Amino acid sequence: MPTHVLAEAHGDETGALLAFLEAQRGGLRRAVLGLTDAQAAERPSASELSLAGLVKHVAETEQGWVETAQGLPHSIERDQSTWHLSFRLEDGETPAGVLEFWEGVAQRTEKFIRSVPSLNDTFALPEAPWFPPNARQSMRWLMLHLIEETARHAGHADVIRESLDGRTAFELVDEERAGRERTAGE
Repeated sequence: MPTHVLAEAHGDETGALLAFLEAQRGGLRRAVLGLTDAQAAERPSASELSLAGLVKHVAETEQGWVETAQGLPHSIERDQSTWHLSFRLEDGETPAGVLEFWEGVAQRTEKFIRSVPSLNDTFALPEAPWFPPNARQSMRWLMLHLIEETARHAGHADVIRESLDGRTAFELVDEERAGRERTAGE
C-alpha cells in the first residue's frame, strides 16, 4: 500500500475503520486516474475484470452490505442471472458515473456507521447457503468485511492498471498528489 492511513483520534475505532476503508477506496479510484472510458472498460488479462467493472462491483457491494445492516431491501438486486452485471458497465453507464455513484455510497456508509451507538451492535445476515442459519454480525465485522472486499479488488485493480499502461500504484499516488497540489494552488 503506497499511502499512509493517519491515526485516528485516541479511542476513535469508528474513525479508524472508516479511514482504512477510504484508503482502500482510494486505491481503486487511483487505478482509473487518467484513463479514457474505453481503457477503463478494457479487460487486459485472462480474467473478465475491468477497472470500471471493479469500481461498479465494489460500489454495489458496499451499498448492499450497508443496506443489509440497516435492515433495508437492496436498491440493486442481484441474483445468479445478473451477478455478472455488477462487474461490467451497462448501456449508459460511464466510469465517471460509477465513481459518482460510489461517492454517494461512501457518504451514506460513513453517515450510517457514525450513527450506530456501538460497533458491537448486530444485524442479521441474509439467508444464504454460505451463512449459518439465523446468523448475526456486528457493525465492526461489517466495516472489516468492507475493508477486506475493497482491498481485494484494489489489488486486482493494481494488476489490471499495470497491464494496461505500465503505471504502478506508486506512480498513481504521485499523480493524484500532484493534481491536488495544482488544484490547491489555483
